[in-house]
Amino acid sequence: VNSYALRAEKVGELKAALVTQKKSQKATEASFRATHFLIKKKKAFSDGEVVKEAMLIIANIALKDEKNGTDLISTLSDVQLEASAMARRVSAMSGNLVDQLDQDLVKCRWFSIQCDESVDSSSTAQLLVFIRMVFEDFSTREELLTLLPLKTTTRGDDIYNMVKEFFVQKKVPLGKLVVVTTDGAPAMIGRHTGFIAHCKGDPDFPKFLHYHCIIHQQALCAKVIGFGHVMTPFLKIINNIHSKAKQHRIFKVLLEEMSAEYGDLLLHTEIRWLSRGRVLLRFLSLLGEIKEFRQSKGEDVSLLEDTEWTLDLAFLTDITGKLNHLNCELQGKGQTVVDMISAVNAFKAKMNAFSADLQRKRVLHVPSVQSVLKDNASASETFDKVAEKYYEVINRLGQEFENSFNLNQLESCVSFISNPFMDGDTTCFAEQLSATFNLDAGQVEMEIITFQNDLHLKAYQAAPNFWCLFDTEKYSGVCTAAMKVASLFGSTYLCESAFSDMNFIKNKHRTRLTDAHLKDSLTVAVSSYTPDYNTLVNSMQCQSSH
Repeated sequence: VNSYALRAEKVGELKAALVTQKKSQKATEASFRATHFLIKKKKAFSDGEVVKEAMLIIANIALKDEKNGTDLISTLSDVQLEASAMARRVSAMSGNLVDQLDQDLVKCRWFSIQCDESVDSSSTAQLLVFIRMVFEDFSTREELLTLLPLKTTTRGDDIYNMVKEFFVQKKVPLGKLVVVTTDGAPAMIGRHTGFIAHCKGDPDFPKFLHYHCIIHQQALCAKVIGFGHVMTPFLKIINNIHSKAKQHRIFKVLLEEMSAEYGDLLLHTEIRWLSRGRVLLRFLSLLGEIKEFRQSKGEDVSLLEDTEWTLDLAFLTDITGKLNHLNCELQGKGQTVVDMISAVNAFKAKMNAFSADLQRKRVLHVPSVQSVLKDNASASETFDKVAEKYYEVINRLGQEFENSFNLNQLESCVSFISNPFMDGDTTCFAEQLSATFNLDAGQVEMEIITFQNDLHLKAYQAAPNFWCLFDTEKYSGVCTAAMKVASLFGSTYLCESAFSDMNFIKNKHRTRLTDAHLKDSLTVAVSSYTPDYNTLVNSMQCQSSH
């Protein structure tokens, strides 16, 4: 009897321990999942305690009279969300995500990187490196590779040394590198001492391509428009209205009383890609209200009443609006080089259409100018005088795009990979692919001739997964070229976007956030991988909250 009682007691203890262990594991997994959600929203570590407190308040009200309500509330109270626990969870999740990335780096066939540098809220220069990998099935993945703090100077050799040290430590397979995309800073693209120059001079790096971010090039091209006679007074008027709180309040009340289209003016920020177009459009829409406001203060409004200046303002609004539209087309995660080159070529073709339209003194493609002409009967004569000026501006912009976007060799390769059955000289195609991607021209030419006469492949040439149908051994050359094209970055958009996330995470209220915690937080915030919660929970000693 005593033996039976002892066994029953021991079984009861083991059952209770198992229940406690399962409860603790659930609380730990909940802690990881809640932390992952909060960091994805770029919240501070200390916000976890606030969330937990709010959660317990809700639970105590909603669950106290429910069956097992006390147990549920007890389980919630065991979830660790204090700042130190969240920091540990973020570090563990970051490590897990990096492990998944390392596994993909081994599996991928080729990859490209994009690099950019910016300063955080504590004046530390941070170098962001993103990677785009292409796999055997031609699928791609874009991920944050690393965030590297530059403690002192940010010269080309500093960036190179940091990146090379990281590659060596992580054993990154450099032989798979295809393209490095950067902004146009001298530290990055300097001919002799830039980051790219150092990499090209390093025998550990393969022969790789280098491209200047297409979005940055587009923004630089836009500067040739000029129109300082419009921008200078325009910015002066906006800054004057915003300069004094009382004056700004009165202006907003006036807009409300006049039932204006917008409730306020926007401020112009030169470094923001889409700033000028939006500010100009808002200003032009509120031009009548601005004129009345300045008149009520006894200020000079002769410029705002000048028909030619108003037409110039409208034209500048239209052309920057078109540049903004192009900019939006170039932005976004997952944008391929095919998409970006197509958008740029379409814009250049549109510039020719706009130019021809203005040469005939028509305003089909400039709606703001059209609106000014419609509202002001005397503006037609003035437009006839300035149409030639607008025509020259459009031509100058188009020419700048032609000169700056020197992607002819890449474009021909991308065009062929996008449409491999296109008419043309197979020898020329083979030579271009081989020169761009370090392939054997004779082998590639034979492969092109072979697959272009393959009736089975011809039947599926419109399939979205067309290149997956190829035998990668039989067509190793063209498949390699197709994979390398799929791996290309066309811009540093991911870096620019991540810098916004970085500044949100390490803001003026969190300047003491360490580089390690910043890196871990940013990795968790921007990664498209999902943490392996089972592995994370099993790797930790499960214990209830203090």
